[in-house]
Amino acid sequence: MRNLTIVSTAALALTLAGCATRPSGSEEIVLTGAKAGTAEQGAADAGDESASIVVAGRTAGSQAPPPPPAPHPPGVMSTPVAPSSLASSTSGFSLANKGGPRRYVPSVIVPADPGRERYDGKGVSPVQLAASDPVSTFSVDVDTGAYANSRRFLSQGQLPPRDAVRSEELINYFRYDYPLPATREAPFSVTSDVAATPWNPATRLLRIGLRGYDLPRASRPPANLVFLVDVSGSMASSDKLPLVKTALAGLADELSPRDKVSIVVYAGAAGLVLPASGDKREIVAALDRLSAGGSTAGGAGLQLAYQVARDNFIKGGVNRILLATDGDFNVGVSDSKALIAMVVKERDAGVTLTTLGFGQGNYNEAMMEQVADHGNGNYAYIDSALEARKVLAEQMSSTLFTIAKDVKIQVEFNPAKVAQYRLLGYENRALREEDFNNDKVDAGDIGAGHQVTAIYEIVPVGAKGWIEPRRYGDAAPVAAGRGSELAFVKLRYKLPDGTTSKLIERAIPATMLANARAPSGDMAFATAVAAFGQKLRGDPLLGELTYAGIAGLASGQRDYYRQEFAKLVAIAGSLDTRVLAAAGGDD
Repeated sequence: MRNLTIVSTAALALTLAGCATRPSGSEEIVLTGAKAGTAEQGAADAGDESASIVVAGRTAGSQAPPPPPAPHPPGVMSTPVAPSSLASSTSGFSLANKGGPRRYVPSVIVPADPGRERYDGKGVSPVQLAASDPVSTFSVDVDTGAYANSRRFLSQGQLPPRDAVRSEELINYFRYDYPLPATREAPFSVTSDVAATPWNPATRLLRIGLRGYDLPRASRPPANLVFLVDVSGSMASSDKLPLVKTALAGLADELSPRDKVSIVVYAGAAGLVLPASGDKREIVAALDRLSAGGSTAGGAGLQLAYQVARDNFIKGGVNRILLATDGDFNVGVSDSKALIAMVVKERDAGVTLTTLGFGQGNYNEAMMEQVADHGNGNYAYIDSALEARKVLAEQMSSTLFTIAKDVKIQVEFNPAKVAQYRLLGYENRALREEDFNNDKVDAGDIGAGHQVTAIYEIVPVGAKGWIEPRRYGDAAPVAAGRGSELAFVKLRYKLPDGTTSKLIERAIPATMLANARAPSGDMAFATAVAAFGQKLRGDPLLGELTYAGIAGLASGQRDYYRQEFAKLVAIAGSLDTRVLAAAGGDD
């Protein structure tokens, strides 16, 4: 007999009965307080009043068909449309589907109340003195969720909360002109450039860029994916569950015949909707039938998803859970530490976790970002069908197919050339210096073709810095034999199946400091994004830099996403002006 999936609360039985899609002979039981076993044993354990059993698409003990799926939430229309390319607008979205009709769901969005949303922001990184603290170390597991979430606020006429903005996620939302690695044996290229700082003539900007090698589609390992979907009542709005379906159906369409997908849902309970399947039509059909209602047993959903992932584990392949939710964990294992402990344990056993955030109002980004970081996955916020395509179709290889794990960067500044420095962003990814050489310290994973960009603002020796010279400070040291170097970059990583790290080292020549000019081209755009992130965070060291100045740095772009960025800068400038005017009026 097949193994049965047992979950609690009969309230979910109706939903699962209406949306379950299973091959012949498979069984699923939805029980209150039951233990795993046969259908008859499960019913006996649960008692007549608390048991609702769904077997092969029908209610046990009756030949009657299952109840119909729950109706769509009020105000959400569902109309078949012909297959088409994904499109996005402020009013709605459409979904392409090569396997059958899809849905169009008009979006009626009310601006969020930031006070009800939860963020775990960090303060702006402090300035460091190169003479006493020349080494900067951090993990490279960079997400992009903060950019899309900030875009959501700005598009609705609100400045994002400062705690919601992480500069490194804004910077790394975009791709830059970094060269491909020369060989797969060294899976990264490391590039650097230096430019004058637009907001401070005394400082310079050092950009360090990494690019992983691209993995041809034919060389991708097979994937065992578990879609873990929140179908609780808070997911009923059009920018949540309907958009989840769009996102995950788009990803399913990109999978190869060797890949398989399972679907687990959770609300007042957790249940297996679709056992592992490689049939794209079956996957999309199962997603289509999901509907929202009930409370949010997020912890129970994760536990079941990990069980399903283990049952279908592919040795040497990708084993990952994709959690799609608004992060509103309010029933079950909702304590952050308990959830993170579970995620870390499963990560070490080979099952990673990606989180996909949706919606607004009760959005718990703090939870989403933390569990993804500890799960060696990625965190993304999806606010439109276009973003769904970008994250789960266009960038699928760089988020799913790992080419290196536990990737850490360490930059050591030459105090003979650099007096002070600060890293723009990465506050919640900082590592201790001693963690760099410790292979037991977990760090981020890098996928095929993935890029990582870090920008430092540095004060050359002899220039006026943020920190005044100390009365009893030492004179600037001389780096014997290293006078030609501005800094030294080290990159430590493990291959996907390795346990011992490898090392890539690069010296940054001091001539780059002397030859620095105003940023241009790709560097100018990266500078604009970094400044925008810091501006939204209220960075006091940006001086008199205005939103108009940031827009000038980002001008002349042809890429759609870069052009969209320029529009967001203009919106932020307008909102900031209104805020200042209102504050002045109060005086």
